[in-house]
Amino acid sequence: MSNDEHIYQQILKAIVEHQLPPGARLPEDRLSEAFGVSRTGIRKVLQRLALEHFVIIEKNKGAHVNRPSEAEASEVLDSRMLIEPQLIPALLNHWDLTQSKRFRSMAKEEKQAEAANQLAKSIQLTARFHYELANVSGNQVLARFIEQLCYRSSLILAAYGTRGSVGCECGDHTQLLDLLDEKKSDQAQNWMRHHLQHIKSSLILDSTTDDNIDFQQLFTH
Repeated sequence: MSNDEHIYQQILKAIVEHQLPPGARLPEDRLSEAFGVSRTGIRKVLQRLALEHFVIIEKNKGAHVNRPSEAEASEVLDSRMLIEPQLIPALLNHWDLTQSKRFRSMAKEEKQAEAANQLAKSIQLTARFHYELANVSGNQVLARFIEQLCYRSSLILAAYGTRGSVGCECGDHTQLLDLLDEKKSDQAQNWMRHHLQHIKSSLILDSTTDDNIDFQQLFTH
């Protein structure tokens, strides 16, 4: 793993696990000192996190952890509930044993991350499962839109989710894969709708901001 990737994963993990809450400032100098790298290296990582909507970078103000509003959280999940179930019939036209094996491997990775209490990894994996599934439909416009919604959902889960938001409490993805293997389109659409509704219901839409974060202690191992 490259140094940039290591720093990216550490900051992302801290955001997802609420050690860096929504709104928390991310000063380049203090992060540079904590990780023992240049500010240029930190800036590159923050820009990557900004592209994925985890971080906001403002001119002359620096970076801070994004703080999605309650309305935004609801709208993102509602949008996914409207679109993702509707793609099921199209993706079934491309569904075969190879696809089934690929997605079962992803679902297995999710379970392993959940068992290891790796919340950041679990959120990344569940997002990947959903946007890769959308890709199978063949509708690249909607698939790209869902990918962006999944990134925004990842931030929302990082800010307001619980471990139940990405665990079996919201439905095991292998249940959906069973329905797809059996070509049960209506049941698969209902499963997806209920799955996303459970995720939305699991959110705790409040947070606090702590400006006195000890980055040295947080990121020094």
